[in-house]
Amino acid sequence: MKQFLTAVAAAAFAMGAQAADPIKIGVAGPFTGGSSSMGVSMRDGVRLAADEINKAGGVLGRQIELVERDDEAKNERGVQIAQELINKEKVAATVGYINTGVALASQRFFQEAKIPVMNNVATGSIVTKQFPNAPDNYIFRNSAHDSIQAPMIVEEAIAKRGFKKVAILADSTNYGQLGRADLEAALQLKGVKPVAVEKFNIKDVDMTAQLLKAKEAGAEAVLTYGIGPELAQIANGMTKLGWKVPMIGSWTLSMANYIDNAGPGGEGARMPQTFIQEPTTPKRQSFIINYLKTFNPKNSRIDSPVSAAQGYDSIYLLAAAIKQAGSTEGPKIKAALEDLKTPVDGVVTTYNKPFSKTDHEAITANIPVMGEVKGQRVVYAYTDDFKKASEVRVKDLNAKGALEQKKRQ
Repeated sequence: MKQFLTAVAAAAFAMGAQAADPIKIGVAGPFTGGSSSMGVSMRDGVRLAADEINKAGGVLGRQIELVERDDEAKNERGVQIAQELINKEKVAATVGYINTGVALASQRFFQEAKIPVMNNVATGSIVTKQFPNAPDNYIFRNSAHDSIQAPMIVEEAIAKRGFKKVAILADSTNYGQLGRADLEAALQLKGVKPVAVEKFNIKDVDMTAQLLKAKEAGAEAVLTYGIGPELAQIANGMTKLGWKVPMIGSWTLSMANYIDNAGPGGEGARMPQTFIQEPTTPKRQSFIINYLKTFNPKNSRIDSPVSAAQGYDSIYLLAAAIKQAGSTEGPKIKAALEDLKTPVDGVVTTYNKPFSKTDHEAITANIPVMGEVKGQRVVYAYTDDFKKASEVRVKDLNAKGALEQKKRQ
């Protein structure tokens, strides 16, 4: 009898230990190289959110354990990491993916394994639509996809600033070329054809040839799709040529390695932003204070504020889904994400039913604003946007959601 009770006690202890096992969440992004300011900022935002959740008791009584991997912005490395996270680490979900190409190469493995992926930075329009014929889609996103950004860029250049002739400079990656296609489509809707469309490669340091073609074609503005280091070379190339026209491009013009490497030549660049490092709401103020205190970035400036904020929000969205599902099983987390019952108070916005069975995009066109590089940091380009950001912004908050939120306060 004593031996039986001992065995029962041991089994109960083992079950308790198993129940207390941490919930593993993969974090994949470039933590070294030209994309690292985005990757590190995203990772730090993720860490901040996970730490807050763990200190508050975790999820389902379990702590979140982050399994971080540097994909170096390389497709083949992303594939290796995806297989490791799935087969060895047994993650419940994964967040991250900065580079569209890495996302497209890697997330197919999570799709096959029925493990949710929350893309928190990659913006290629195709990312959440990679598997259109699949009965269930495990790919989600809480960043502003390029089908939102490209029309904003074109609206800024053509409608708001009245430019008639624009050139497009885009890098040769999936990100750059998909974005270039989105820009051309948005321009066509305005009845405008770019006077020049030029391509460059990652690590190119001389954009003279591309810029001369844009200049000779009479471009009044340059629309860009690339990442920080090469975007800085475009600004520097203009300075060398003594030809300065506005740069208006995707959100990556906010990267620290664009702002710092371009110096004075980078001032005035404008880009869509889901988050600007200004304490416009109590939630944003708390996030900024905690981020700066925890990671102590140079000049009290987050290297990539958008990446940090979206990284932070991605963990809270997943945590809400796991809590609602009462499970870490992929299909149950996916189903919960598609029908979140409780609004999630994020840094970018308050997410009220951000996803559905057919829509895995959390960011809608009304959320991003236009940012501008000014004084070596990104500020609001328009006063009205600053005022709007100073209000608590709720995505499609209906009367029922408002009532539920009031009950919880």
